[in-house]
Amino acid sequence: MDQLRADSVFSNVEFAENPEPRVPCVLLLDTSTSMHGPKLDELNKGLQIYRQALLTDPLASKRVEVAVVTFGGRVNRVVDFVTAEQFEPPTLNAIGGTPLGEAVSTSLDMIEQRKDAYRENGVAYYRPWAFLITDGEPNDHWKPVISRIESGEKAKAFSFFCVGVEGANMEILGELSVRKPLWLQGLKFAELFTWLSNSQQSVSRSSPGEEVPLEDPTSGPTGWAAV
Repeated sequence: MDQLRADSVFSNVEFAENPEPRVPCVLLLDTSTSMHGPKLDELNKGLQIYRQALLTDPLASKRVEVAVVTFGGRVNRVVDFVTAEQFEPPTLNAIGGTPLGEAVSTSLDMIEQRKDAYRENGVAYYRPWAFLITDGEPNDHWKPVISRIESGEKAKAFSFFCVGVEGANMEILGELSVRKPLWLQGLKFAELFTWLSNSQQSVSRSSPGEEVPLEDPTSGPTGWAAV
């Protein structure tokens, strides 16, 4: 059985066993050399917190789907879309430069492929999220993805979020995203991923297409971001 056919059969079984509407999210995670040390340690801990928080919500655990793309030296599709109850956070290691443009392009390709699978199997879905976390600036040709992000946002094909960690070039992130990029306060990855989980749980309890207000990540005792 060829790979394409095998993937199709797997998808059919997957959606037959769990026909719930999906809340897809790609995490684009910077694993370049500059993330080595406390930044990556806290990011790894944050991924574990994210999974545990999603699992506390029975509906979100079946509806939220997570994929992970890393970019450090090269781009890696570390985790393809799986529901939260199947998500096993990878342990990330730092290496190489920051091919951010290629990582964004890869993640948007994955979103389109996943939406095709939903449609082929008659599964409803919410607007996908692409959630970028980086502490540097791209060392590849990143500008071509700007128009793709802009057109995708305009068509409501996905929502693109940027989070800058200490050292990030916020000017470049501002060019990438139609939303104002957020600055992570210190190493508050735990708070960031708690917010992300809470947001996706809120979305999963709504109807596909419904606009859901999100908590302000810059305020309150659990605030983790600055603008």
